[in-house]
Amino acid sequence: MHDQLDKVAKGASPRGGKTSRSHRLHELIREDIIDGRLAPGSRLKVSELADYYGTSTNPVREALNRLEGEGVVVITQNRGARVRAIDEDFIRNIYEIRILIEPYLVRWFVDYAKESEIKKLREIQEEIDEIIDTDLERFNELNEQFHSIIYANHYNSEARNIIKRQEAMLHILSRRFGLPRSRKRAICQEHKQLIDAIESGNEQLAVEAEERHVRGSVELLLEQMRIHRVSAG
Repeated sequence: MHDQLDKVAKGASPRGGKTSRSHRLHELIREDIIDGRLAPGSRLKVSELADYYGTSTNPVREALNRLEGEGVVVITQNRGARVRAIDEDFIRNIYEIRILIEPYLVRWFVDYAKESEIKKLREIQEEIDEIIDTDLERFNELNEQFHSIIYANHYNSEARNIIKRQEAMLHILSRRFGLPRSRKRAICQEHKQLIDAIESGNEQLAVEAEERHVRGSVELLLEQMRIHRVSAG
């Protein structure tokens, strides 16, 4: 087991205090759920979690409510909170939502993209190309930055928030299962096709590139989860 008390405190600035610790606690519980340290179906007792993570009960309640919003915790009246299984059906459902929302956001961006934003997309992609084989964590960060530029100014804040809530969870799974070089290369190609379509103002090509991007990610992750399930069984 990791030292929970130190991990909750990590990153908490003197001025940030409660907010930083609460955010860190939320991240820790989510990571422990996705990594299986908190088993699917297990009951999440607030007092036990507070002791385990070395914190008070209020931040735990806040974290569980946020995790319920992300779909990884189920809270039932009179029965408390339980861990939801992060299984293939759950991941498939997430990506079905994303394949509806992301092309919608991309289509809007094609009409409103600024030259400076397109330039930034190319700069981010150039950095991704440089670290593609050396730093998966940075690869994920840059990939998120790339898509954030496309989504950031869209008027539909709910659509943006749905995507944002799912990103951290998907990145944890990416770290857990790894990202093959072939998929990283495909992501780079999809990004470049997307940039070219945006720059030329071609909505259809941009949407098709984004759909390939989402489908490629879900197909890989589902295959990795199936392999893991078989080997674990």
